Amino acid sequence: MRILLVNDDGINAEGIQVLAKELEKNHEVIIVAPEEQQSAKSHSITITKPIIVKKVNLKGIKAEAYSISGSPADCVRVAFDRLLDEPIDLVISGTNMGVNLGMDILYSGTVSAAIEANIYDKPSIAISAEIKNGVGCYKLAAKYVLKILDKVNHRFMESNTVLNINVPCVDEDIKGIKVCRIGGVIYDYYYVEEGSKEEEISLVISGRRKKEFEKDTDRYYVSKGYITVTPLQYDLTNFKLIEEVEGWLE
Repeated sequence: MRILLVNDDGINAEGIQVLAKELEKNHEVIIVAPEEQQSAKSHSITITKPIIVKKVNLKGIKAEAYSISGSPADCVRVAFDRLLDEPIDLVISGTNMGVNLGMDILYSGTVSAAIEANIYDKPSIAISAEIKNGVGCYKLAAKYVLKILDKVNHRFMESNTVLNINVPCVDEDIKGIKVCRIGGVIYDYYYVEEGSKEEEISLVISGRRKKEFEKDTDRYYVSKGYITVTPLQYDLTNFKLIEEVEGWLE
């Protein structure tokens, strides 16, 4: 296969480089990634300034690679509009440093890049790895990306689907793979670093408010040691409510 590999952690991130080395053993890989960290950029694109594209050499990686000054979604757009001289079969975004579960997908640059590929009518995967003791389990994530690709084979390749995959950091204790819905919201909370409300204050994200995870969701299954796979789409229309809303406006 010919695979476009993107991410949001930047072209020098360990996650994308570990994944590239595994993928290029059996596939042709083209890397287009942000020149620096772009996490939580969601689906933003660059419209007010030029995007700088640079060809780069990555140590130990034979794939053609480019860094761009834009967002993860920009990486996909620039690749399809300017860099790819031959068709590609699949887009993979990741491996992200940390999981993208529940409503995190709305903020995730990793997931948004995969969804941007879907807009270009290409099947895509967003792959994220849990962090343990400050280290992302990237080799484990790469291993299971290849396993999942082997399993879904042509059915996925012909479906124009986005798969959001999250891999827990449990080494050989992976309990299995669960196809499931996304979980609920877990809010970040902000810590006041300095200043007062009457003047200027500095806020930084300090942690997350925990709660019990709903069963049968990605948050729940990852916490139990399962890899999760959730099919996504960019169409946010609530089709169940279309007729009801029409009734409101009559």
